[in-house]
Amino acid sequence: MSIRCEICGKSPSTGCNVSHANNHTKRRWLPNLQRVRALINGQSRHVRACTNCIRSGRIIKP
Repeated sequence: MSIRCEICGKSPSTGCNVSHANNHTKRRWLPNLQRVRALINGQSRHVRACTNCIRSGRIIKP
């Protein structure tokens, strides 16, 4: 199961941790995905959606 929002397609982004000594190590920012029930094509099913989609009303709850 991929770490991707099924509504907007948001996925992990990458970057670096930067220490006080300016050492750079790779890191990932993961989207805050929640498993919610949503109406899709008139049917209720579980989707993995980011909290931004849930709050903005892109998810229609049954």
